[in-house]
Amino acid sequence: MTRLILASQSPARTKLLADAGIQHSVLVSDVDEDAVQARYGVTDAHDTALLLARAKAEAVAALPEAEGALVIGCDSVFEFDGESHGKPYTAGVARERMLRMSGNSGVLHTGHWLVDCRATAADETSEDEESDEAGTGAASDGGAQVQGSGATLGAVTSAEVHFTEMDPDEIDAYIATGEPLHCAGSFTIDGFGGAFIRKVDGDPHTVVGLSISTLRALLGQANVRITELWPAQ
Repeated sequence: MTRLILASQSPARTKLLADAGIQHSVLVSDVDEDAVQARYGVTDAHDTALLLARAKAEAVAALPEAEGALVIGCDSVFEFDGESHGKPYTAGVARERMLRMSGNSGVLHTGHWLVDCRATAADETSEDEESDEAGTGAASDGGAQVQGSGATLGAVTSAEVHFTEMDPDEIDAYIATGEPLHCAGSFTIDGFGGAFIRKVDGDPHTVVGLSISTLRALLGQANVRITELWPAQ
């Protein structure tokens, strides 16, 4: 059975996958986003989203629990007025951003990075050779072993988000829910924040934080059909 691991603690991403019928488990990466950005000095929102998605996916792929699975890491960065906006964390930052965003638009970039942790033909040949040299070779049990592609690849999807006019009292009430403090750009589309989004130009799943169609394309490059992750009928 093909296993998919989501390298994210985002409830919205795991719900999105579940709603799309995609079976998966969750392993949270211990990635310091600020440290990663400081190391590479990336300021472009598009590239930052991909960089952080890759860091999360590769951190989880290195864990023993990821052996034999495919790992997808995601990260979102909001581009507004030429600036990159990640999570605001504080009410003051969120309020300042939302006052500027009111009646305007920006672009939400979501990076995706897929790592195929399944054994490749080269891996299996190396293991067989080591076993033969050690004199511990064993007969095959006839079980079918699906070979991995060795893929480690990524893509970014972007969507333009148009906001309605928001008065300060509405913004304060939204911030009081706590929802925008840990979301890229200080908003969500699948929660309270959806009330302030007038329209989205592009894949709306991108704004949630994971594009299902992009995941399908990445899986395809790893020789996996997304239907393999659907529940058995």
